[in-house]
Parts: sequence; structure tokens; C-alpha cells
Amino acid sequence: MSCVISVLVLLLSSASTNTRDNNVYGVCDGHPGIPGTPGRNGHPGMVGRDGRNGRDGMPGVPGQKGDAGTQGVHGPMGEPGVAGPSGPAGEKGVKGDGVISYNSAFSAKRSKSHIAPLLNEPVQFDVVIHNDQRHYDAVTGKFTCEIPGLYYFVVHSTVFKTSLQFDIMKNNVSISSFFQYYGNWSKPVSLSGGALMRLDPKDQVWVQVTVGDYNGIYSSTKTDSTFTGFLVYSDWQNAQFLI
Repeated sequence: MSCVISVLVLLLSSASTNTRDNNVYGVCDGHPGIPGTPGRNGHPGMVGRDGRNGRDGMPGVPGQKGDAGTQGVHGPMGEPGVAGPSGPAGEKGVKGDGVISYNSAFSAKRSKSHIAPLLNEPVQFDVVIHNDQRHYDAVTGKFTCEIPGLYYFVVHSTVFKTSLQFDIMKNNVSISSFFQYYGNWSKPVSLSGGALMRLDPKDQVWVQVTVGDYNGIYSSTKTDSTFTGFLVYSDWQNAQFLI
């Protein structure tokens, strides 16, 4: 204790004379002090920030093409789908241009009389059955073509009391001729004949008796003799189909 007091006195009196590098000389050494208590552990430091992303590496060399794989097994067929409901009906379209229809037809018969027709003159079938286009003249017995084309004409005649031969004439040329012999039968018989011909406008067709002894065209209340003709097809109509 005396040594400690001596040191303090010396330090106070001459703080600068015997000090060098914070060491006091000329004072006796003391005993080692008691070890201090260990300090507490420090708190953990804050987490450091993430480092920057490195640069992308160079692309690698492409590998070799691999072998083709085996073909897979076909899958099962799917079930058919269910048909959907029908849609609504569409609107009706605009009516198109129709093909022009050409018509020409007539039919006539002789009146109920026993008068024989005139030789080499058109036979008059004076009772008109059909003649909408008025191409047949019941007064002259002639049909006059107004529409060019193919026509068919036919005559159905009752033969009684004498034989009959008649011709279907076109412009004073006989197109076809028909004959029926009468053998004094008690009842009338019939004679029919027809012809197909092409006509131009103003061509005329009629029936004609050419032999005086064979003029037995007959008609009565129970039997008729008729002359009929009609257009099969028109050349004008065929020309439209070729356009």
C-alpha cells in the first residue's frame, strides 16, 4: 500500500519528468491483477446483399441428331359425334328467267253429213275441237305454220259405202298416202295415218282426196273423222339452248 501511495505522489509532482511512453520508471512492480469477466457475445451482423448476376456463358456446341424413334401405335377411333340441330330454312331465291314455251296444236272433225269431199281439194274438217293458237282454218281445212319446228299430223277417218284413199299434203306435195278398201260390209271401218315433218313459217298442211272413186270419208252421230296436228319441238327453242 505504501508503494501505491508513493507512486501517486510521484505522478502528481512530476508527471512529465519520469514518464516515457506511458511507462513509469523507478516504481516497484505490483502483483498481477485478477482476470476480468469474459464479455458478452456480440449480436449477429446484417445479411449481406446478393451479388450481381454473372454474364451468360457461351452457347454449347450442338449435339448430333438422335436416331428416329419407332412409330407409335394408332389410337382407337373416336366415337362419332352427335349431329347438331338443323338450321333454319333459307330465304326463297329470286325466280330465274324461264325458257320460253312455244305451243301450236289443233284438232277438228267433219260435221255429221254424208257429203263426199271434193277431189284434189283440202278436206274440210269444219268442227273445231281444239285450236287455241288459231293456226288451223276450219273454213279452208288448212293448217298454217307460225312457229318453225317439228310437227306431227294424224288423220282418223271412218270409211263407209266406198273405199278411201287420202294424202297428207305439205305445200301441194304429198308427204304420206293411205288406202282402205271397202268390201260392201254392213258396218263402217276405219283408216288412220300420220306423218312427222319439219315446217317453216307459212308452210301449209292439209288432207286431200286424190282419187274420185276412193272418197269414202264418212261421219255420223256415232262415228267421226278427225284431223289433228301439234308441235313436237320448236327450232326457236332449240336455238336458245345452244346459246
